[in-house]
Amino acid sequence: MLRQPFLLYNTYVENTSSEEGAVKKLYNKILPYMLLLPMLILMIALVYYPIAVTFSYSLKKMKLTRPNDVEFIGLKNYIEILKSEDFLYSLQNTLFLLIFVVILTTVFGFALALILNREHKLSGLFLAIAILPWAMPPIVNGIIWKFIFFPGYGFINKLFIALGLTEKPIDWLSDRSLLLMVVSVVTAWRSAPFCGIVCLAGLKTIPKELYEAAAIDGSGTFSSFRHITLPLSLPFIGIGMTSASVTAVNIFDEIVSLSGFSDTGKNLLIQNYLTTFSFLDFGRGSALTYIIMILTSGIGVLYLRSLNKEVSYQ
Repeated sequence: MLRQPFLLYNTYVENTSSEEGAVKKLYNKILPYMLLLPMLILMIALVYYPIAVTFSYSLKKMKLTRPNDVEFIGLKNYIEILKSEDFLYSLQNTLFLLIFVVILTTVFGFALALILNREHKLSGLFLAIAILPWAMPPIVNGIIWKFIFFPGYGFINKLFIALGLTEKPIDWLSDRSLLLMVVSVVTAWRSAPFCGIVCLAGLKTIPKELYEAAAIDGSGTFSSFRHITLPLSLPFIGIGMTSASVTAVNIFDEIVSLSGFSDTGKNLLIQNYLTTFSFLDFGRGSALTYIIMILTSGIGVLYLRSLNKEVSYQ
């Protein structure tokens, strides 16, 4: 008779423990999703929902100047954009900027990495100074360079006249080719430090034993650079080039600060802004947004692939 209460108690404890274990196991399974839920809500509200709404706008004839005249027109906005001269003009400017910004950023970024890779007491100070252009707001960066390339009393014109390279000031910001070159230089000035830091990180991972073995074999500085430094830095250079490509496609502040919203230096992003917020054509502006997004996404895929590349030191 006395053993029966103890048996009932042990059974109760075992059942309670098993239930608590099941609840704890279920809680551990749900916890990660609960922690991700706020981020998921923000992503849906701020990313996926606007993307879906923008796509729906791109399939409609939708101008705020005619709010009651909204109709579904399918892919007509995309077709009209691809056939328009404004789009082709802006695309040409964008491709010009893409090529020159990537070249300038890669060359100066890698050169900066080689300089910063040398060990000396002021390495930290030089690294901090090198980061400043990258940390500077793009609009401020553009305004500073506008004074440098100003047609009348700009520093570049004064320098060229003093050196006898030209007799009269050059109007850098009115000619299409010159303006695009200036925008490329200004953008590369801002993006080269990031490329340099990425390449510097890659240079730091190259084992010093490779250079020591090459020196024993009689390899000089240039030969070591050609056969060791450059090949093993290519994945990191690829990351810098892809980042510079995304930056070049999305240039906005530098162009506005240098030449305003004129047609001279208009790229796809400026064209999108004017179409949407100046002409209030949300249908065509949304379609142009998707075209730019597809172009940028393609570059982003290359960026992710370059991140997944493995480097072999054998």
